[in-house]
Amino acid sequence: MTEPANETRLAAAAMPLGLFVYTLVYGGMTVLAGVLAYKQVQLWPTELAVESGIFAFLLLVVISSTMAQLYGEKIANRIVWWGFVPLLLASLLMQLVLNLPASVEMVEFRGDDLAAFERVHATLWRVWMAGPAAYIVSLLLNVWIFSRLRGSSEGGSTLSLMARGAVASALSQAIDSVIFITLAFYGQFEITNLLIGQVLAKVALSIVLVPFLITGGVAFARWLDRR
Repeated sequence: MTEPANETRLAAAAMPLGLFVYTLVYGGMTVLAGVLAYKQVQLWPTELAVESGIFAFLLLVVISSTMAQLYGEKIANRIVWWGFVPLLLASLLMQLVLNLPASVEMVEFRGDDLAAFERVHATLWRVWMAGPAAYIVSLLLNVWIFSRLRGSSEGGSTLSLMARGAVASALSQAIDSVIFITLAFYGQFEITNLLIGQVLAKVALSIVLVPFLITGGVAFARWLDRR
């Protein structure tokens, strides 16, 4: 076996387990965020709303920040860019399934399910188009802000980690909301309540929840890397 081949195998074997696990989860969340986005949920007791993809997308923010913290900005940005691959494959597979004929049994006995499936997923094209635009802008911005706030310090306290995570997430998610909601739903219905609710919810969750998820994510990745 040649020397370059040996080096490639050693490099693959040396990949931190935390990085491997988070990369797998990250790819799944990029696809799930687009599917969940079709449903808007109300922010009780107000009339404001959010699209349900927010929950998967916040995990993307947490994972990208965790990767930037542990493995560096370059690795985090690379994962963000490669996140397009499962998103693209899912979109292509969805179009394939929509264009394939349904089975005779489904047409005869589950016609309502078939109609609902096709009605929902056939209108997802705007979500699939809006998602990548908002995704790449907001997540690259999140990694950039998170890394810039870190400065030249290699360590930093837990409070510093939480503060950087909150600021980076709040700013990037506010921008993500404006891009995604406008591209995905403008012209279909009045988007004001959804847009306001989305921004408020993402900023609030970025401040209240994301810092704890990032610190937990960092601790879990370090535990995995010691396995």
